This record gives sequence, C-alpha cells and structure tokens, in this order.
Amino acid sequence: MSKGIVRLVNAVFYAHHGVMQEEHRIGGRYEVDVEMQLDFSDAATSDDLTKTVDYEHVYALAKEIILNNKFFLIERLAYLMAHRMLRESPRVESVQVTVRKVNPPVGGPCDRAETTYKCNRNDGRLSES
Repeated sequence: MSKGIVRLVNAVFYAHHGVMQEEHRIGGRYEVDVEMQLDFSDAATSDDLTKTVDYEHVYALAKEIILNNKFFLIERLAYLMAHRMLRESPRVESVQVTVRKVNPPVGGPCDRAETTYKCNRNDGRLSES
C-alpha cells in the first residue's frame, strides 16, 4: 500500500490551559501541528475529497478540543486530539500532533514549550475525549 502525509501546520488558538491558575484566567497563544499518514492515492488520481482526510474537519476538531476545555497539560491536548482524529478519520493510519504553548511561564525568557504525541490505528488504545 502506498502512503502519503497530510499536514496542518501552525493552527493558532487563544486558550486557557496550564498548571498555574493565572494561565486559566488570562489564557495564552497555542499553536498546533497535525501530521496524518494515509494512502491517498485514490484521492490523488480521482481528485475526490471523500478519499482522503478533510483538513477543515481536522482543524475543527483541534479547535473544539483546545477551546472547549481547560487542562493543566499540553500533553493532554495532544493526546486527545490525536486519538479523536483517528476515531473520526477512518482513512488515517497514524497521526502525530504537536501542541506549542507560546511564552510559557518558566521563570525567564522562553519562546515556547511543546509536546508531540503520535499514535497508530493499530495501537488499539483509542480513548474517548
């Protein structure tokens, strides 16, 4: 089977996550990258969106998870996004999600903190969000 990669790069959201109460109150900028591996050769030859992954839907899933919840950890965001994208995108074989928190409160200058989570359809651990 041939494989390809579809990416959504640097989707930006303003949300309220973090360990500190002030992060939940004030919020901050978050950036999300999603990389999905799948066989899109049928879509490429037929120019048919239904035979690939709809990245507008992927963006909407990321947006829903990041804006409608408050978590302490960006690791939780990446995990939930990845598993939900696998559940809702049956053509996707694996997904990798990177979540970046811009200007994290670490006691000094720091551009961003980031985490990356990858899961495969065959892992058998698709969790509910």
